[in-house]
Amino acid sequence: MLVLAKFLIAFVMLEHFYIMWFEMFAWTTKGPKIFQKFPKALFPATKPLAANQGLYNGFLAAGLGWSLLISDPEWARHTADFFLGCVAVAGIYGALTADKKIFLVQALPALVTLLLLHLA
Repeated sequence: MLVLAKFLIAFVMLEHFYIMWFEMFAWTTKGPKIFQKFPKALFPATKPLAANQGLYNGFLAAGLGWSLLISDPEWARHTADFFLGCVAVAGIYGALTADKKIFLVQALPALVTLLLLHLA
């Protein structure tokens, strides 16, 4: 179970590195395709805001990666708990304020990983 939890931590980490890339470097090109309900003119105007969000997603990904490198099991779990909790809260907030799909893409994987981590 611990191996599966660590695999899922790596998955959530990679997902957030992708979100970082998307928000920092592809917001104006891929953003209108992903968030189709928003007007296309919104994306160039919000590029700096999206880049800032992307930076925070990068910090979440880095924290999850850090949790995989910690040799002390208790410290590693607490670190993963913190960053997965941050991802879950961000995903829930994003689902409530931007797009409901964010819950499935961001919050649900973090919540499942937290559950598995505590069952291991």
